Order: sequence, then structure tokens, then C-alpha cells
Amino acid sequence: MSPKNKRDLSPQQKQELLTTLENRFNANKSRHADLEWKQVLQKLNSNDQKLWSLLQMEELGGEPDVVGYDAKTDSIMFFDCSAESPKERRSICYDHEALEARKENKPANSAVQMSLDIGVELLTEDQYRMLQTLGNFDTKTSSWVLTPAAIRKRGGAIFCDRRYDHVFVYHNGAESYYAARGFRACLYL
Repeated sequence: MSPKNKRDLSPQQKQELLTTLENRFNANKSRHADLEWKQVLQKLNSNDQKLWSLLQMEELGGEPDVVGYDAKTDSIMFFDCSAESPKERRSICYDHEALEARKENKPANSAVQMSLDIGVELLTEDQYRMLQTLGNFDTKTSSWVLTPAAIRKRGGAIFCDRRYDHVFVYHNGAESYYAARGFRACLYL
């Protein structure tokens, strides 16, 4: 049976995704020591739209995994946990405004637009720093993070990486793009 629309998962896609997520969850217990898979599965089974977004995160190389639970909102947090910035989300500028501002050599897309298209959010700087407490990420790449409006208003955007066992935050023109820079996403379920 095939999905009704492009945002529906077939039963096979759903089962394959759930198996992938469960295997990753069990292989990385230190990321979510206080959670049990049955809690996560219950949330996953109750929201097909979020499952579709998780599938997009997975297919674009993000390796999404549970990184915590927000008791205030009763939400389970998924972040991209790939070792490097997801390969299929690199060589992009920060947002649509920056993409439109480029007169030549435009990248194919922007981080903000891609995140909207797949129903996720860019990590904030604080979320990025939290992710880095769970492992060593972006040691060869960098990732755009949600940029404060005051910085973006002036034409800039911020990105982060890990070098010398330290997390660095940098700035660039929002229209810039590099083969080793992508973005990491988060999803609350």
C-alpha cells in the first residue's frame, strides 16, 4: 500500500524508521539515560506528521536521536546526531533572503527554508552546546544555528563547530555557503 500523499509514510517506511530509531536509541543510551523506548514509541505512534519529519531528517543524513525530555511541554526532543553536519544539507546559505540576495553562484537552498520544508527547526546556539555535551560533533564541518534577529538584521548569521575540544561560535554573511557547512535540526514530539 502506498502513501496517500507525499507526507504520509507507507507501513513499510514507518516500520523501517521505527526500527532505525529504536536501534539508535538503544546504542546511545547516554544521550537519554532517563527515558525508556516505550515512552518514545508511544509519542512516535501518535504523530504521523512528526514521523514524516523524522524520516526527512534521517534521509538527509541527520541520524536523529532522542536527546532529552521537556517536562514543561511533555515533549521528547530529537536532534540530528550525525558525527558531522548532515551531508545532504550542506553547501547552503542561511535563509531565503540571503539566497535571493546572491546575484551569482547561488546555492540550491537555504538552511531556514530546508528546515521549514521538512517541518523541523534549526538548533539554537544553546541547543548546539547541549548537543556537544553528548559527544564530539562537527569536528570537520560546521552547522548554521538559529541566528538572533539583531544579527540577521545586519546581514549576518551564526554557525558553530567543535575544534580543539571546544565549541566555537562564528559569524558570516548570511548569503555565504561552504561545502563543509550545513545545519542541524531539532524536533519536539
